[in-house]
Amino acid sequence: MSLVGFTAVATVTLLLCVMTGPDRDDLDEFYTGYGSLSPMRNGLAIAGDYISAASVLGTGGVIALFGHDGVVLALSTALSLMLLMFLLAEPLRNAGRFTMGDALARRMPGRAARITACAVTIAALLPLMLVQLAGTGQLLAFVLGFSGAALQTGCIIGLGVLMIGYAAIGGMKGTALIQLLKIVMLLGSGLVVAALILHRFDWNPGALFDAAADRSGAGPAFLNSGLQFAGGPHPDADMISSQLTVVLGGACLPHVTMRMYTASSARQVRRSMSWAVSGVALFVLVVTVIGFGAAALVGRSVIAGIDPQGNTAYLLGSQAAFGARVSTAETFLFTTVTTAVFLTLLASVGGMILACANSLAHDVFATRVQEMSPRREMTLARVSALAVGVPAIVLATLVQHRSLQPLVTLSFCLGASAIAPALVYGLFWRRYTRAGLLCTLIGGSLTVLLLMPGTNLVSGSPVSAFPEADFNWFPFTTTGLVSIPLGFACGWLGTMLSGRRKAQEQRRHYEAVEGWILAGAVRRGD
Repeated sequence: MSLVGFTAVATVTLLLCVMTGPDRDDLDEFYTGYGSLSPMRNGLAIAGDYISAASVLGTGGVIALFGHDGVVLALSTALSLMLLMFLLAEPLRNAGRFTMGDALARRMPGRAARITACAVTIAALLPLMLVQLAGTGQLLAFVLGFSGAALQTGCIIGLGVLMIGYAAIGGMKGTALIQLLKIVMLLGSGLVVAALILHRFDWNPGALFDAAADRSGAGPAFLNSGLQFAGGPHPDADMISSQLTVVLGGACLPHVTMRMYTASSARQVRRSMSWAVSGVALFVLVVTVIGFGAAALVGRSVIAGIDPQGNTAYLLGSQAAFGARVSTAETFLFTTVTTAVFLTLLASVGGMILACANSLAHDVFATRVQEMSPRREMTLARVSALAVGVPAIVLATLVQHRSLQPLVTLSFCLGASAIAPALVYGLFWRRYTRAGLLCTLIGGSLTVLLLMPGTNLVSGSPVSAFPEADFNWFPFTTTGLVSIPLGFACGWLGTMLSGRRKAQEQRRHYEAVEGWILAGAVRRGD
């Protein structure tokens, strides 16, 4: 039934993309869908982009393995989207048009800013794409019961091609409809499974938490802070670093921020974000119950034995919720759960490929020509989807048998250390200069790329990407505690070194566009 469900979903979603795909010379429809989605649908699409397969499987696994620390991680994801909602969403919508490069170039025109923004966009999203694609093979192997490496590789290639098609054919509106379908299936099936788990414990969350602690092997520590980072030299600082990275980095990733440009007005973006935050908050409740249910009904040792990262905990908890005797209705429900996770993988990568392709076509290629025709730019965007997707597929087949946690962490660290400082400075600091922007994006990214190989996610641990090696020298699991302050410091230093004259020029230019950015006084296309 799962195979039938997967095939049906792939067929329907591809058909949706074909039916809603834009005309060949309509850039606004391809990049933003004309802002035609209602606030509810746009908000659910934002939530769909934000809740990736890494969120579903990874967060569920951390909750099942580490209890309290996993709940804090889930809450941090919701807090990150709330930060985007209250601080950046409206100015982003006002300043940008199609891409993050548009938002930054509103103040600092020129190809250098756009090309650097494109490079950071691809650097931040490519690792997440690899995680989703490599996870596809593992998911199908787990659900369908095969273990052959060749079959897993074939699944990655086939589904990667499908995801490129989503981005190239459907554009923003097509991928938004897929995100809508995904979030409805994911939350709907998750709520039913969460209700079944609570029913097993007489609707008593306390009994569920106690049972999870009993079968965790950690006792009361499972329900207290610090279990996830207990083996490190500085567990408290490590946890702060991890949560700071998620809060600042999660909602600033380009495939999430590009959804701000699909709202037709400032009021629409506020209402859309309200729906998005509500959807993510509901997801946090669902994944918490299912994660604890997996620990209570399956056991931490069994979950860790199947996957040391706990990525199968969400599915194991859903299976266990039905008990020993499974009815036809329960089999259908589990098929819905697995299909929802499968659709999450498809939709997440489709949105990320679209964000990278849009930036590559609009920020790099289109700016080289004084007046590029819309038809040619759209062709470039579709070719760019292929140019981004094919290397992602190849790399995913190479890393599929390694621990993928470093790649997830790398994306969030880049979002928190390079993109978040650039957006905050670019939208709110009057003196911010082009040199400061380039220093922020390049300095923040280089800091992450230099520190990340030294973490215990890459080596020095049995569950690291290279367990046979040990070049672990950085004391924290994530780079955020060091790289985030350095990202902001690079922007400040670059601006200061630009000189007073440049700063005054930039201040005057910002004051000229301040009404556009902060209040939407002039529409983006004017």
